[in-house]
Amino acid sequence: MKLKPMKIFWLLLIPILAYGLYVVVVLAYGTINDFQPEEQIEVNVANNTELIANDSSVFSFLIWNIGYAGLGNESDFFLDGGTMVQPTKELNGRYLQGILSVVEQYKSLDFLLLQEVDLNSKRAYRHNQFEEIAANLPAHSKAHTLNFNVKFVPKPLMSFSPIGGVQSGLATYSKYKVSSSTRYQYPGSFSWPTSAFHLDRCLLESRIPLASGKELIVVNSHNSAYDGGKLKPIEMAYLKEYLLAEYAKGNYVIVGADWNQCPPEFPYDSFSSGNADDYYQDNIAVDFMPEGWKWAFDPTVATNRKNTTKFELDKTFTTLIDFYLLSPNVILLEVEGVSLNFENSDHQPVKLKIQLK
Repeated sequence: MKLKPMKIFWLLLIPILAYGLYVVVVLAYGTINDFQPEEQIEVNVANNTELIANDSSVFSFLIWNIGYAGLGNESDFFLDGGTMVQPTKELNGRYLQGILSVVEQYKSLDFLLLQEVDLNSKRAYRHNQFEEIAANLPAHSKAHTLNFNVKFVPKPLMSFSPIGGVQSGLATYSKYKVSSSTRYQYPGSFSWPTSAFHLDRCLLESRIPLASGKELIVVNSHNSAYDGGKLKPIEMAYLKEYLLAEYAKGNYVIVGADWNQCPPEFPYDSFSSGNADDYYQDNIAVDFMPEGWKWAFDPTVATNRKNTTKFELDKTFTTLIDFYLLSPNVILLEVEGVSLNFENSDHQPVKLKIQLK
């Protein structure tokens, strides 16, 4: 039976109208529920210890972006040119167990600064990764702040299984007493409507009282990605002003971060693996900080890999964007990248040992 032109018209129009309605509802829902934190928010420190740090101690650190236990070596990611939006439940569980195993291995360290730690996200199958990691660190205090808090992320728009709800952020674990923990919101944001569904970048400050009366300021940060180079400069200017103010007070300052940039003058394509023709990573400016401030990184171990495809040793492009910044009154003793072949995350941990002058 031949369909009449009007019926054909409606058969074509109805799905278009339905999709248009979906987009309008999603935009309205995202805008109404847009997470807009204040510039400074006090963060709860649970399981706080009474151990006061001695000024002459050697302090040990680990930084690691755990990639919400979704970006291990068998994963790719659609925003990097891959196809995967969410790992399978089996992969997510395996990656999380691997992350917990690494944390267990390094539980003797004084500070662990982690990024992309999910609390209640569809992409991580609602695992409270912050608490599961804390269970492996019974001697450490714990603090978490959100930098990705969206009720429903519709990306990719044409997917029947979009990212959905995300609660994720920065987690700091400390063996020493934390007198206060504060979330500082970075300035700058994407334009609407992207801003309603994107991360709200921040730093997480932990103030560690020292026996001398001074303070060790431990900063956990995760700077912008996919920003076209527009947001990172604003964030870095804010961070610089904050760091110099703390150092001027006579405090010791350590920043451990996923900078989404390479250290000053470090060639982004230093590692032999992968084709860099379609990939570029900015460097932090050589004169970003005054003389005496030190960038601490291990130039022999890549800390990040590209997620266009599954990880293949000597084929997948890798670079270095996870490292530390130390104030002039901090002595760098040792920094070491931990090579895990990106088994459980698209980032690799970096260890640090320092002493205070």
